[in-house]
Amino acid sequence: MNIWRLSTMNLQELIQRLRAGESRAAISQAMHMSVNTVKDYRRWAEVQELLTGPLPDLARLEALRHETYHPGRQRHPTVSTVEGYRAEVAELLAEGYKPLIIWKLLNQRHTDFGGSHSAIWRLVRSIQGQQPREVVGRIETEPGAVAQVDFGYVGYLRDPQTLTPRKAWVFDMLLGWSRHMYAEIVFDQKITTWLRCHQRAFEYFGGVPQRIVLDNLKAAIIKAYVLDQDVEVQRAYRECALHYEFLIDPCLPRKPQHKGKVERGGVSYLKQSFVPLLTDDDTLTTANHKLRQWLTATAGLRKHGTTREAPLARFDRTERADLQPLPQSTYQPSEWKQSKVHRDCHVTFEKSYYSVPHRLVGQTVWLAAGLQGIRLFSGTDHTLLACHPRAAQPGQRFTHPDHLPPHLAEALSLSRQTCQARAETFGPATSQVVAELLASRPIDRFRTAVRLLHLANEYTPARLEAACAFGLAQGDSHYPTLKRLLRDGLDRPPLAATPAAPPEQFTFARPTDELAEAILGGAAWN
Repeated sequence: MNIWRLSTMNLQELIQRLRAGESRAAISQAMHMSVNTVKDYRRWAEVQELLTGPLPDLARLEALRHETYHPGRQRHPTVSTVEGYRAEVAELLAEGYKPLIIWKLLNQRHTDFGGSHSAIWRLVRSIQGQQPREVVGRIETEPGAVAQVDFGYVGYLRDPQTLTPRKAWVFDMLLGWSRHMYAEIVFDQKITTWLRCHQRAFEYFGGVPQRIVLDNLKAAIIKAYVLDQDVEVQRAYRECALHYEFLIDPCLPRKPQHKGKVERGGVSYLKQSFVPLLTDDDTLTTANHKLRQWLTATAGLRKHGTTREAPLARFDRTERADLQPLPQSTYQPSEWKQSKVHRDCHVTFEKSYYSVPHRLVGQTVWLAAGLQGIRLFSGTDHTLLACHPRAAQPGQRFTHPDHLPPHLAEALSLSRQTCQARAETFGPATSQVVAELLASRPIDRFRTAVRLLHLANEYTPARLEAACAFGLAQGDSHYPTLKRLLRDGLDRPPLAATPAAPPEQFTFARPTDELAEAILGGAAWN
């Protein structure tokens, strides 16, 4: 039994047992207190002459203990080695120095100082205990106005699939007015887990509070309040708040008391009252099933220490109706992150790859990962660039052909089947040559077949078909031969020769015998 928690009634019983002459061991066992505590009280009772004569009433007995009972001084009467520096230490504390720095300063200032670091710690605690405690104010809110959110570590639970133990945390959302809460045990504190827990909490309550108070965990807050700089919220959590129309209200750094309701009445209460009910055989699934029953049957029906009412009753009677209604559209949680576009026109997310237009290579884009799909947005004007299904397993690659440069898109689209199908559109000769190249063994001539088809882009499909027909007819359909035929124009049929004109027929105006007479007889010829 703690000596400071010994009630006045128990103190009176202890004095009576001492007056009766019971031994220290007997009193220790009967009253569940240490032997040293009994010894301290016996010494104190002897000094105050309580073991003889009339016993004071309860009020006087308690006042006497408060004024004269100092167990630490009675047991350790020696004076601290640093007691002489109490005033100086108090001044340094008021200036904001910590015990370790105070100890170093005292060693520098006083050559004869021989106090230990632990002695300074004890003196500091003594001085602080004499100072008035800081006054705080309790803030109460209207129904439906505020919910506080927190994570708490709960130990190890078995994975439902592998049955191996894994670290587990509890997500807790507690309504500030009724103290009714939703809790769920999870294996991580990732953004998607954080968002899905919010979604299930709002569905559990049947509505949404106006404001969510939370600490600066990474799943929600990128940068906390610093001096005059505003808080920076994760884009995914901002999107969630806009969908459900609640305000995000982060605590100041290192100020957990700003969400004290969920700290003490949520996570701490759950650790003390529910976690001990779990067994080593519980999986995440069975633990959450037990937790859901405990929330309504135990936590919701208990008499709360502050409100003096059952949280579930206050919620059903008043706060449920004051929550904001759930949105009509279904919430799709998305995890946002900035990703750099690599040289292959893809960004990487969870070890899978998603394409964006090739003009963005080297730039940074926004990626929104939903449960079923991936959306990619411009990093400047937030324009939607692409949508992809989300990979079911690492290593998957999703590519839109339009995102690649034309030559790469064409190259990636070609296969043995598409190559043969394209050759058939040019003609039977080209189809035969490509089929022979694809059937080549043991050397793979698929690339040669692709290069052959590319000749149709440089020349024409008709000329390629003619060259292939000529090569097959000559018994040489190799790629270099066909390319030379096209380059030199030998794929075209030769021009037909122009027939020679028949000899010109002369017709004389006068009879030939007259010409002969003139030649033979010497007659004149005109």
